[in-house]
Amino acid sequence: MKILVRGTNWIGDAVMSLPALKELRRIFPDAQITLHTRTWAEGLFSEAEFIDELVTFDKSKWKAKDVYDNSQFLRDDGYDLAVLLPNSFESALTSFLSKIPRRVGYNKDVRGLLLTDPIAVPEWKGRRHEVYYYLNLISEIERRMIGRDTVSQMLPDVSLKILDDKKAAAREQLRSAGVDVEKRIVALGVGSTNSAIKRWPVERFAKLADRLANELNASVILLGSPDEASTAAEVAEIAQTPVIDISGRTTLPEAIAILAVANLMISNDMGLAHVAAAVGIEVIALFGPTNPETTRPWGENVAVLQRNVACEFCRRNDRTVRHVCAKWVSVDEAFEAAIRMFEREALNTVEPLEIEVCL
Repeated sequence: MKILVRGTNWIGDAVMSLPALKELRRIFPDAQITLHTRTWAEGLFSEAEFIDELVTFDKSKWKAKDVYDNSQFLRDDGYDLAVLLPNSFESALTSFLSKIPRRVGYNKDVRGLLLTDPIAVPEWKGRRHEVYYYLNLISEIERRMIGRDTVSQMLPDVSLKILDDKKAAAREQLRSAGVDVEKRIVALGVGSTNSAIKRWPVERFAKLADRLANELNASVILLGSPDEASTAAEVAEIAQTPVIDISGRTTLPEAIAILAVANLMISNDMGLAHVAAAVGIEVIALFGPTNPETTRPWGENVAVLQRNVACEFCRRNDRTVRHVCAKWVSVDEAFEAAIRMFEREALNTVEPLEIEVCL
């Protein structure tokens, strides 16, 4: 059987879909599984053992010609099953025009008419973590096509394996950038591409960087995409101690490998925080207006810091308004959390560290 999986659109979502992809491979061990995803995702999935092939595409805006070209290209490969992880109408239309005989996805925005197996959005959507949202699709596929459901009994596995040669190259890249790799390495994720209001104030990141370097003798690096480079530059300029700013200067595979050799990431709600959790390092995620119960990086190596404010979770992106949640967690609280994460790392404990802030 040939299975085409339409991948997600953001780095964080791609990481949260890893358990679903691994379960799809488990229940169809002999199938050829192709991941149809955006070009940037090649850096995340190029060495994944649970897929057989990557077919990538670039898309900045929805265009009818792009849909037609993609569908004709995929049609020639003769897939038996399409699994649509995103909720977009375009992904359903592409699979429909590709004439894939069985098409499974969530029944949203009237696209159910284009699917052979439209799956109802679970009533718990918005209350459970997104890893279960993607896993639920695979559970439904197993139930409908095999007549059983073992997927829902499995623990989600978001782990990403990074090869030793990639880690060695990452250490050399950090040395070349001026990082003392003999010290503990703390990566700061100061941006957030899809929402400015998710960002902890740059002044607090700068003060935190100073304390990490001066009081914990850590090497501090700033990591992010080209879109986040200007925010990182602000932090580097304000900080009183040298921080190594490599935001926008790495490819995604390089950033993933760098995180794999770091000890801790302290980050806004952004894609690389999910990657850091997946490669197994300690993560402190700073949340503002979004719900960590559904979108936090997944894993016992993750702690969330968030203040409880009077307003509901929102996704407002108004740069001109200083929302209450922008004040968030203090530098002291973030620094104390870093100390406790380092202590946990030294003890090699596997128990989750409960350091959430709710004030």
